[in-house]
Amino acid sequence: MTIINAQCRLAARPIGLPKASDWDFVEQPAPEPGDREFRVKVEYLSVDPAMRSWMNVGGSYVPAVGIGEVMRAAGIGRVIDSRHPEYDVGEYVYGVFGVQRYAVSGGEA
Repeated sequence: MTIINAQCRLAARPIGLPKASDWDFVEQPAPEPGDREFRVKVEYLSVDPAMRSWMNVGGSYVPAVGIGEVMRAAGIGRVIDSRHPEYDVGEYVYGVFGVQRYAVSGGEA
């Protein structure tokens, strides 16, 4: 069975308040974990003021989110597939997974 991932990608640099046309909502097959990686079903996302500065180039403590990239966000999720010896299926993890339903991580972030 193919797992479908839903992502929120930045489509344009917002001017003023972000609007619907600044985003692309994409559905595609979820990424498969590689060696020493695990797949997470994201269950909670952090939505905070810093995200607004990440949408623009310059003036932030981290690089801007690129046009066409998944919007950056921290989240909590459950490991659903694992090829990593330190992460078990069913375990809850925290990381910068982005605004998407499924993410793959190596556990470094």
